Amino acid sequence: IALFVVFIATVNTLLYFEQLRLVSETFTDNAERTRVFARLDWIVQTLTVLSQIFITGRVASRFGVTALLTLVPLAMVGGFLAIAAMGTFSVLAVVFVLRRACEYAFVRPAREMLWSKLDKETKYKAKNTVDVPVYRGADAIAAQVNNVVASSSFGVGGVAILGAVVAALWGVLGWWLGRKSDK
Repeated sequence: IALFVVFIATVNTLLYFEQLRLVSETFTDNAERTRVFARLDWIVQTLTVLSQIFITGRVASRFGVTALLTLVPLAMVGGFLAIAAMGTFSVLAVVFVLRRACEYAFVRPAREMLWSKLDKETKYKAKNTVDVPVYRGADAIAAQVNNVVASSSFGVGGVAILGAVVAALWGVLGWWLGRKSDK
């Protein structure tokens, strides 16, 4: 599960830095930025609640934890490729909303299902280790990798391709963990 969280943190960090870049290029007014982010957050929260109420349980019951753990990474592969191809704020906004809403609606509940197989003491010790130092460490390393790749000859397109590769690895690992859990 720790490596799964490393992939999540890396994808999130790469998208965050792309968001910073595109927002600063697209919006000059701070009030406009605030309105856009408020609207995006509202969309994310609405999609998350609706998905958790109407979709998550049905997907988990019908297709198992595997589907919940692989849907988002596969979507992120496509999202990063779209960012690499077009690199516009509107594409990023769609990818950003999709990633956040689906992560909250599908990936987080699925991760909780993976933890449920452990006894309470082991679960809470492992969960705290994975959720804080592993996630934050991966976040810090991904930020440095982002800076190196973005400043290299590969540029922003290289960062997006890197994001697609990490998302694909995240998907493969999600599929593997899900298959183990579903058995």
